[in-house]
Amino acid sequence: MGEWLALVLGSATATYYDLEKQFSLVSVYIEQGTFSPLAVRREIAAGLKQIAGFGLNTGAGKIEIAKVKREDWAESWKRHFHPLEIGKTLLVKPSWSKKCPAQNQAVVILDPGLSFGTGQHPTTSFCLHEIARCHKSGMARSFLDIGTGSGILAISAAKLGYEPVHAFDFDPASVRVAKENVRKNRVTEKVKLSRGDVTELPLKPTRKFDLVCANLISNLLITQRRRIVNRLKPGGTLVLAGILTTEFAEVEQAFTDLGLKPTGSRVENEWCSGAFCFP
Repeated sequence: MGEWLALVLGSATATYYDLEKQFSLVSVYIEQGTFSPLAVRREIAAGLKQIAGFGLNTGAGKIEIAKVKREDWAESWKRHFHPLEIGKTLLVKPSWSKKCPAQNQAVVILDPGLSFGTGQHPTTSFCLHEIARCHKSGMARSFLDIGTGSGILAISAAKLGYEPVHAFDFDPASVRVAKENVRKNRVTEKVKLSRGDVTELPLKPTRKFDLVCANLISNLLITQRRRIVNRLKPGGTLVLAGILTTEFAEVEQAFTDLGLKPTGSRVENEWCSGAFCFP
């Protein structure tokens, strides 16, 4: 339906899918006077009829057309992104923020972009807190970021002194954004960033890490649990995030069956994240 709307209106669409409530919302913004509401409704109805003709169930739905108040969008959207402090060790802020770090507080500059991860999301926030908690001053600790998105976790780890720091993502667009964020934060020499698929990782890795963060969907965490766990050093910490609260028990069981012990978790809104280690 998103592609159909884009074709009808000649403008890019945005699609949001709620896994828990099982519904999709497709939005498109266009200038007033460039379309006929009645014609759009007819086009959408025709599109749905055509899709149903292929034997697909289009389900129930509704069409809403409304005027949006004119604003300076280039500035107004910035109100939703504020500096984020992770204890006394880390400050994540957008480039336009004038907030100064506290003494000895590492700073990560990250603007919202196409890739997941600004620190505002509960799952990303939990990972950042674990990175800060597991950091030990004066000790070299390694870090692996599986599904790096914007690169925020890898950058934060590098800023706090983790070494080496490896990160990868399946999405090439995410890798491009992450590389740019790594460059902006001047940690290019500290972060090894690449495109990779967790399902294709060797079961017997050549390198293991003190801290591994896997911010992935539940199904991927469960099916690829051995590949993920095999990259954790004895005594290391594994952080799992990106999990709906309704799915966390199944994920937790899958990893405890491999000998890991839960060391902490956090529920926020519909999301649950957890940390694990070997006994």
